[in-house]
Amino acid sequence: MVSALERARRSLAVLLPSAVALIALGGCAIKHPTSNLVQGKVLFVEKCGACHTLSHANTTGTVGPNLDDAFHQDRADGYKDTSIEGLVDYWIRYPDTEGVMPAGLYKGQQAQDVAAYVGLVAGRPGVDTGALASAGGVTGTTPAAGKQVFTGVGGCGSCHTLAAAATTGIQGPNLDQRLRSDCALPASKQIRGPTLQKCIEKAITDPYAYIPSGYHAGVMPDNFAKTLSKSEITALINFLSTAAK
Repeated sequence: MVSALERARRSLAVLLPSAVALIALGGCAIKHPTSNLVQGKVLFVEKCGACHTLSHANTTGTVGPNLDDAFHQDRADGYKDTSIEGLVDYWIRYPDTEGVMPAGLYKGQQAQDVAAYVGLVAGRPGVDTGALASAGGVTGTTPAAGKQVFTGVGGCGSCHTLAAAATTGIQGPNLDQRLRSDCALPASKQIRGPTLQKCIEKAITDPYAYIPSGYHAGVMPDNFAKTLSKSEITALINFLSTAAK
């Protein structure tokens, strides 16, 4: 089996001299000498976990590659954490233009923090311990907790604009402009329910039952009913129903 690193290096070698390709993806491209792993996990959960599976981060997204599977062979082949970190950092900075991953999710130190965390845990059995174990968690069902879900484990802000969460994603509908109006449409009410709260719940747990005009299936994760707890979904509903204009 060809590893993720080997595939990436072969692809780059077509465009770059091999030595440069190896350096670019071997960890030598990292610009900052120290990474914050706790912050990296928080940031990963916030914007990456909705699309990627990573067992240590308790995320099970299916839109993008399963990072544990992607780097399993690299672990077996003895690649160092820094090699995986270098590739992930490259992916964040230069995502596939034909894919659904937005450009510029993180830059600089933040991109490196995420890459360092993924480089540490991807494809590795076990669970996080110490300070990493509690990073990115959400408790309660208040609107404030829902905001944490929106910007954190739900990863909603990477695709949606919402002023109350200070997010500017453009992959999905602008929730300040579209949430209430779309939920008020007769077709939406028939499928997603007559109230704003019911509409939001259905949009979270079964997003393709009704698709707002101008959008299509395959972008928003359709497994939030499994990846988010009932309390997290309730908190998200409470936040969105009060925050969206």
